[in-house]
Amino acid sequence: MARRRKGQPPPGVARVIAIANQKGGVGKSTTAVSLGACLAEQGQSVLVVDLDPQGNASTGMGIRHEGREVTIYEVLASEAPIEGAIVETAVERLHAIPSTIDLAGAEIELVSLFSRESRLAKSLRPVMDGRYQFILLDCPPSLGLLTVNALVAAEELIVPIQCEYYALEGLGQLLRNVGLVQQNVNPNLRLTGIVMTMFDPRTKLSEQVVEEVRRYFGGQVYDTIIPRTVRLSEAPGYGEPITMYDSKSRGAETYRALAAEVLDRPIPEGGKRIAMDDLPQTMASPSARTRPEAPASEAEAAVKASEVEAAPPEPEAAPPEPEAVDEEVEAALPEPEAVDEEEFEEVLPHDLEAKAALLDPEFETDVSEVDVVEDLREIEGIGAPPEKADVDEGQAGKKKWRLFRKGGDA
Repeated sequence: MARRRKGQPPPGVARVIAIANQKGGVGKSTTAVSLGACLAEQGQSVLVVDLDPQGNASTGMGIRHEGREVTIYEVLASEAPIEGAIVETAVERLHAIPSTIDLAGAEIELVSLFSRESRLAKSLRPVMDGRYQFILLDCPPSLGLLTVNALVAAEELIVPIQCEYYALEGLGQLLRNVGLVQQNVNPNLRLTGIVMTMFDPRTKLSEQVVEEVRRYFGGQVYDTIIPRTVRLSEAPGYGEPITMYDSKSRGAETYRALAAEVLDRPIPEGGKRIAMDDLPQTMASPSARTRPEAPASEAEAAVKASEVEAAPPEPEAAPPEPEAVDEEVEAALPEPEAVDEEEFEEVLPHDLEAKAALLDPEFETDVSEVDVVEDLREIEGIGAPPEKADVDEGQAGKKKWRLFRKGGDA
């Protein structure tokens, strides 16, 4: 006779485990299907209940839409017994209760029903007589009535957490709801374990998220970390669990290791009440985070303001010292040519362009007079331009000067 493992329930008792996280895309359905298939491989009879209106877990176990005649919706609405909704899968000892998009309307319909949060718990009683050893509840990505029904029906909770910051931040909201369910409806609910999923060893963030979760939850975090692999993403498209799609893949091996941990760990006893005050800042809800303290009184604020005013101003920075000129470079520069003063004075008083040409041999008279000519007019003390006759005389002088420079005749 085989020895019963620590995590294996006694005969006639089923372990009801809710797999929940209000954030979508963290691997809830993949964990429910893969963990169920691995437990079935190890000889356990497993029932997976798909509580997500998207029906991803049903698709991952190969249950086609046309084969979902009776679903969990009819069971919750008391339109069909739970035995009529159970469907066999391709994996031996793995059964499922599928769901369809009709389940999305169940939350609205359950609002007006009596004892609405306990509908699932009452529906599961007929199959908890020893027919199954594990009942896994795949919850939707929300904190609505369907998730609350799963938390009330279950005695254990497994939380998949994607190794990213957003998934870590949403954990506080989930644990707050779990604490409310423990306090008001199901005091036997306990957090069995946390599964780190979609781990990417190439990123530092994945390691930081795992470290942060382990620092607070300690031994409640499973040693097995589910990696991000292509095979795990491909398997639902073929309607097969990872153990059938690629039995030797890394994803299949890690979920087998997770199933072994679930079986080897002792079944937790009692329920540890989750206190929001104990959560780290990254997991607590915004209302639980500490905020900067305000001044205790107006007097204290006035004292702080006076301290700021009394603070001496910062000294101004000294201007930068001029850069030293290299003597060798300065000596290599050409000296400016000397200008003949007599020749400079013989030029017509108003022929400023000619004087500019004497100062700069490369001066061109066609250039605008804004820069050079206006400066010379200011130096010579000349005001407004002369009358038209003088201008004509000046223009004649400029024409001779151009011809002289070009080697022509006047």
